[in-house]
Amino acid sequence: QDNCLRPDCDSYTREKVYAQTPRDRDGRNNDSERRECPEQDRHSSEKQQDAFGGSNGTDSILDTSDTTYIEVLGNNYKPKIAAMPSWLPKGAQSSANTERLTAESQLILKNNGDVAPYTSEPDADSILILTPLKNNAKHLARYFALLDKIRYPRNRISLAFLVSDSTDNTQQMLVESRQWYQEKAPVEVRFKRFEIYRQDFFYSLPRSQRHLRNKQRERRTMMARARNYLWTRALQTEQWVLWIDGDLEYYPPNIVRDLMVHDRDVIVPNCLVRRKAPQNRWKHSVYDRNAWQETPKSLNMIKKLKEDDFLVEGYKSLKTHRKYLDNFSKNETIVPLDGVGGTFTLVKSHVHRSGVGFPAWLFQHQVETEGFAKLAKAHGYGVFGLPFYYIRHVVG
Repeated sequence: QDNCLRPDCDSYTREKVYAQTPRDRDGRNNDSERRECPEQDRHSSEKQQDAFGGSNGTDSILDTSDTTYIEVLGNNYKPKIAAMPSWLPKGAQSSANTERLTAESQLILKNNGDVAPYTSEPDADSILILTPLKNNAKHLARYFALLDKIRYPRNRISLAFLVSDSTDNTQQMLVESRQWYQEKAPVEVRFKRFEIYRQDFFYSLPRSQRHLRNKQRERRTMMARARNYLWTRALQTEQWVLWIDGDLEYYPPNIVRDLMVHDRDVIVPNCLVRRKAPQNRWKHSVYDRNAWQETPKSLNMIKKLKEDDFLVEGYKSLKTHRKYLDNFSKNETIVPLDGVGGTFTLVKSHVHRSGVGFPAWLFQHQVETEGFAKLAKAHGYGVFGLPFYYIRHVVG
């Protein structure tokens, strides 16, 4: 039996809602129906008592085992004590308690109105560019030269750098750059924010050992810690986060808009490196092997791994059977990925805000950027790559 939903009816403030699923709990698309009262002119208190189980000692006809009752609050809602089910605790039926609940609701709404002007929502089209640096002084001039060519409004771009374990002039060069851009340069070329952080992890690895396979887990773990330190401090109201390597050689000026137009949670271009080939020619090859897609063969390999086995790409001694960005055909302009690198990675800021960072521990046998991609996908976000949209990294 459904209750009357006419505003002038005493039972108007109750509705039956089947609450087995979240879809039903919000009151939409459930099987309960709202019907007009079958007797337009008669709403006796006796009928109301029978409906909810009243003083005559009869049991309520409402099945409380799998039905939830909510109050439908209108603009002029007043608690109706007589309409409350008899099976509620007596304390809940008291006038003082219902009035107290109403006062609490009003207090919540008032507080919400008071603080609303001071809360922050993502600033539309704004972007935060994040770059962790270590001994990067010789690349900084090129870094800012490329940045200056990006076709995107300067007042929508914020920069944040993390300098860690550096022994060269990286930090001083950043300080001087900030002074120029934010204080001396014309207003139209100034960034919205320009921040520099320093956090040393006291981790030292000779550059000659940087790409040794047996050093990758500890090295990438430190990089994950650096990235997490940076984004958790620098991210404010920006809508997008862009991770850029400090030693890129080239990327197109329109790349930010080109990546944004795909509207993906995480997206990366194909990062190449060029080397001199015979007869003074240049040969390009994929630099960022951290951007890949799982294959049936790689998934079968993963099933045989031990829990603490660490996977890393780009080594002949370790065949992972994954599909890299140079393994796709020309008609595959955008492809789903399971791993990404950090050379040029565009992320919607809500991905980070939801708690997806860079694992400094093994997550599905990965850490840092590949672990980030795996973690993002585990949270339901989409991770994609553009096999034929190229950027270039320096050699090394």
